[in-house]
Amino acid sequence: MDTSSAADRSLRGRLGSVLFSRVAGPSGPANRARIHTAPGPRWFDPDRPIRTVHGDASMFIGGLSALLLQSLHPLAMTAVAAHSGFRGDPWGRLQRTSTFLAVTTYGTAGDAQLAVDRVRAVHERVRGTTAAGEPYRAADPHLLGWVHAAEVDSFLRAHERFGAHPLDAAGYDAYVADTARVATALGVLDPPRDRVSLRALLARYRPELRATPEALDAARFILRDPPLPRPARAPYALLAANAIALLPPWAPGMLGLRRATAPVDTCVRLSGQALTRTIRWAMTPPPQPPSPTGGEGRPR
Repeated sequence: MDTSSAADRSLRGRLGSVLFSRVAGPSGPANRARIHTAPGPRWFDPDRPIRTVHGDASMFIGGLSALLLQSLHPLAMTAVAAHSGFRGDPWGRLQRTSTFLAVTTYGTAGDAQLAVDRVRAVHERVRGTTAAGEPYRAADPHLLGWVHAAEVDSFLRAHERFGAHPLDAAGYDAYVADTARVATALGVLDPPRDRVSLRALLARYRPELRATPEALDAARFILRDPPLPRPARAPYALLAANAIALLPPWAPGMLGLRRATAPVDTCVRLSGQALTRTIRWAMTPPPQPPSPTGGEGRPR
């Protein structure tokens, strides 16, 4: 037996298990089995771009970048700070979000609709007033439109830069169109269906954006005080640096963050590519070793 190969498979399995448990939670294996094996029609066929983007390791960087960008809308950030419990249960929030993305992207149409219905019911209960006296409600289509646009832009940017198989221009336009299916179900009115309309929508939101104390506090928590064991801090710092670099040029300064200069930016990008390759390697099941009886894992 090749001991180096066995050690490699063992390391890969342990790392993949840790990453999956963090992202998917204790119900992850059962949810994964149901999402991918339950019979029935899906919202998206296997060859759709949304499956390519949402199934790639670049989502780890894109998701973190999306949280930072979304925090710049004061009403969205107040709703998160007051109702989501992101400080008390950050991993739970991540797991719920990742499960929702997985169900709506890969699950049956029935399960996808149930997931959307649950989120909409939660949104209806989330409402209040900001410190400045502005009323907000999570079900507001305008607010939902910002959250959707910031998320899709972040996922798209991450996949363009770090995806294993980047799409062409038509493919990314199709990705935006795919996400519009989910956004409409959640209550977004006329979501963007290509990159041009996505960029135009983000530009229309710009006058509403600002870094509130809640946004700055969230950025500090996400980037500097994540609930992680010490050995995980270094790779997380690389992930965070790439999430910042992925933001639109105008966004880091609003959050009090510096964009890296050219030489450092190149190093950050290279670290992001190495990090996503490592995550991809860990999350992909290794090939089965040959069976002692011959063949690839089965007796002849």
